[in-house]
Amino acid sequence: MSKRSDTKTTRRRFLTAAAAGGAAIAMPQVSRAQTATLKMQGSWGKADVFNEMAEDYVKRVNEMAGGRLRIDYLVGGSVVHPFQVFDGVHGGQIDAAHTVTVYWYGKHKAASLFGTGPVFGFNANEGLGWIHNGGGKELFEELQTQIMKVNIKSFFAMPMPTQPLGWFKKPINSDADLKGLKYRTVGLAADLFQVMGASVAQLPGGEIVPAMERGVIDGFEFNNPTSDRRFGAQDVAKNYMLGSHHQATEYFEIMFNRTKYNALPAEQKAILQYAAEAVSSANEWKGMDYYSKDLQELINKDKVNVQRTPKSVFDAQIKAWDGLIAQLGSDPFMKKVMDSQKAWVRRVVYYNMTNATDYRGAFEHHFPGVLKV
Repeated sequence: MSKRSDTKTTRRRFLTAAAAGGAAIAMPQVSRAQTATLKMQGSWGKADVFNEMAEDYVKRVNEMAGGRLRIDYLVGGSVVHPFQVFDGVHGGQIDAAHTVTVYWYGKHKAASLFGTGPVFGFNANEGLGWIHNGGGKELFEELQTQIMKVNIKSFFAMPMPTQPLGWFKKPINSDADLKGLKYRTVGLAADLFQVMGASVAQLPGGEIVPAMERGVIDGFEFNNPTSDRRFGAQDVAKNYMLGSHHQATEYFEIMFNRTKYNALPAEQKAILQYAAEAVSSANEWKGMDYYSKDLQELINKDKVNVQRTPKSVFDAQIKAWDGLIAQLGSDPFMKKVMDSQKAWVRRVVYYNMTNATDYRGAFEHHFPGVLKV
């Protein structure tokens, strides 16, 4: 046999063996080809930017799963009320939800500590750092599995900017203007404003503007300029107060029925987790773009009077939080959570504030006169 024949034979044997090996490698994929489908409902109306951000998460899961796992997404109210997704996921009426912990804080006030708790000096990005690396996720797992014993597994995403004090028919010039005001907020912020003398109504986003039109409320906050503008806040009020200590940090809670979650193979569980981490950055970057554009539209097109919340309101909120912190701390678990947060803040925020450059000075150098506060 010639060398050329030997070469052809060897090559043919190699290709045959490679094909056989490839088939052997591919065979396990067949067992993973069956699709698991999860039904997820958001807490958001169709037009809300938060609904779009929920869809961003679903898109990442579905594309990364390659057909082996799929989330079908439904807007708020499709199966359960937007404030009832916690019960829906726990009870199995829906498999998953895109929401915020503050919407179920009535079941345990510790829920608000994982999104809209006292202001210790950390922003939402630093708060997500605490959740991921400072003990927060372990404490939340303890709350779910040991204290509340609910059938829910959750991930967190999207460090939200400070939520504005909100929308008012007249500007808020001091903390005295809040006394007796009928005001919409949610969670521990409701307790905070009640201490400050306001009369609080807790309403989902879609019910806020109609309540303002009917005079049920005199002022409200929701979350950000884009959400506010999309549901028509500028049509019922023209004074928008930016900055507040009532909800200085918040994140989305992406929750799953724990029984359904535990039944998934390890790689699908990993996709659900890592998609939350990926979309956290994507949502934040989208918010930077959307929120800043819509704030300019509110100012220039809708002729909204945008002002910075007065210092007296911030000072009054800090004092009100002090009283609430003392009350919340009577619960051992809530004290443990707040102590964990404060330890993180003392170390991390000290570093960040000590190290951060003078961003304001640089901004005012290049854009003199733009900042009015």
